[in-house]
Amino acid sequence: MTYRSAKRIYFTLVTAAVIAVFLVVCTLGQEVHRKRVETRLAAAAVHEGRQGFIVRESGGRAAVFRNGEEKPYLLIDVELSLLSDYDREALSEGIYISSEKELRQFIEDISS
Repeated sequence: MTYRSAKRIYFTLVTAAVIAVFLVVCTLGQEVHRKRVETRLAAAAVHEGRQGFIVRESGGRAAVFRNGEEKPYLLIDVELSLLSDYDREALSEGIYISSEKELRQFIEDISS
């Protein structure tokens, strides 16, 4: 093995490691952001005495959560890749819906 090929392998491995660390940091940052938004929305709803729902992405699908609950109340059968960038971003942050009627309307809108 020549010095030049060893140097190329070394820099390739270093570059791969840097990219892997970057992806891990970005993923953790998104998860922290999602939890903050979810906590803020749940706290605001509880503070106002309202029961409502939070619709957000969970496991690659759109899911409905009752305020403050960790398990999905309902999974929405919609292909997330077909949604607009705006809708995907809103789902990643969480969408607060205050009533069953609004929830049914939202599901109908997003499914069509």
